[in-house]
Amino acid sequence: MNLYLRYFDKETLVSNVDEAVEFLRSIPEIEMNDELEADVRSYATSEVYYPKRYKLRPRVYFIIIKTEAATMLDFKQKKALRPSDAPDGPAVDPTPPTIARLNENRPGWYEGSLNFKRVVLIPSTGKHEYRDTLFVANCKANSGIDCYNRIVEHLRERVDPRSQFPSAKGKNFKFKYLGYWK
Repeated sequence: MNLYLRYFDKETLVSNVDEAVEFLRSIPEIEMNDELEADVRSYATSEVYYPKRYKLRPRVYFIIIKTEAATMLDFKQKKALRPSDAPDGPAVDPTPPTIARLNENRPGWYEGSLNFKRVVLIPSTGKHEYRDTLFVANCKANSGIDCYNRIVEHLRERVDPRSQFPSAKGKNFKFKYLGYWK
């Protein structure tokens, strides 16, 4: 596991934590102390793979990124950022299965459920408020996105125009293929 470090235009790719600490000590603006060094070492040995950002002053940071890239060129070309990218491991499709199924052309009946923010009038105060509303419908559609579009089109004609509809790709829309229409 290598570490990529960057502070403004100063950057390096090192193979161990000692080299990373040495690089950080070579930058005068970074006041390297025992606490910061311990935190850098802790990050390097942890199982966490997201980039780590260290705040030095307001709006001034340096970052550390774990990578499997052997050279700076490999890192810049976004090769080997995570160990799961290794060819001997199972191939992982970065597209979630729901999003992949959303555009799949499969004519038939769909059950779509949409959780949206509906604007409703409160009679006692005469004011409006947003309420989470679940709408479930069966409809004929050619794909999951077509089901979403038909449900939203139906609702737009029947609810307050200020109501807010979630994205089809979000967690507030679910659909299920029920079968081919006859």
